[in-house]
Amino acid sequence: MTPNPIRKVLSTLRSCEVRHLLMGGQACVFYGAAEFSRDTDIVLLAEPENLDRLRAAMDELRAELIAVPELSLEHLKKGHAVHFRCQHPDAEGIRIDIMSVLRGVDPFENLWGRRTTVSLEDGDTFELLALEDLVQAKKTQRDKDWPMLRRLIEAHYEQNRESRDPDKVTFWLSESRTPEMLMDLCARFPALAKEALQERGLIRHAIERDSAALAHSLRAEEDLIREEDRRYWEPLLRELEALRHRGRQDRS
Repeated sequence: MTPNPIRKVLSTLRSCEVRHLLMGGQACVFYGAAEFSRDTDIVLLAEPENLDRLRAAMDELRAELIAVPELSLEHLKKGHAVHFRCQHPDAEGIRIDIMSVLRGVDPFENLWGRRTTVSLEDGDTFELLALEDLVQAKKTQRDKDWPMLRRLIEAHYEQNRESRDPDKVTFWLSESRTPEMLMDLCARFPALAKEALQERGLIRHAIERDSAALAHSLRAEEDLIREEDRRYWEPLLRELEALRHRGRQDRS
């Protein structure tokens, strides 16, 4: 169950008909990889009408912009995140981080088409990034994202362990961060493991049950993804710094 302040934010977004998907730590809670977070991270459809609905929701939540850039289609479509802090008594202190473009993740319409809808006992419903898309979104340079990424995949595996659905097995083989889990999968599904090997070379170590080599390759894979994320954000961070500098000049 999401904390009441978070539910206030999500309910307001829904009542204002903001087309969005929940991601980040709160989405991880719904998927069984528990993480405490007072942030609400959403990916948004970046269209003028939807942005107007978002502004209405922020007004209702008494949310204040807390950093550059300002809320605009231009900044969202470039890949920037826009940050608000709620002042409404029912959601006081909750931070809302808004994006419309995620590195390595499909456009919003594709994400919406395969979203996960969660219905709570009281009738509340929330729209989440699909697990597969959330996993991709968690592949960042931040240290905190990698343990969560591992827990997301492990939780999905444990929840569906008896499944022989080839799509699920291929997903686990493609995304697992755990040597033990990969070796178990290769032993249980040798044919699918050989297919996965074509896209993910480190599967060979799992087939051979070489845990040391597998752990080393998983770390190398993670380092490469972290570096890709750093390179992706470099020009965006430079632009943010330019916006901060311009803001300081305007105030002086």
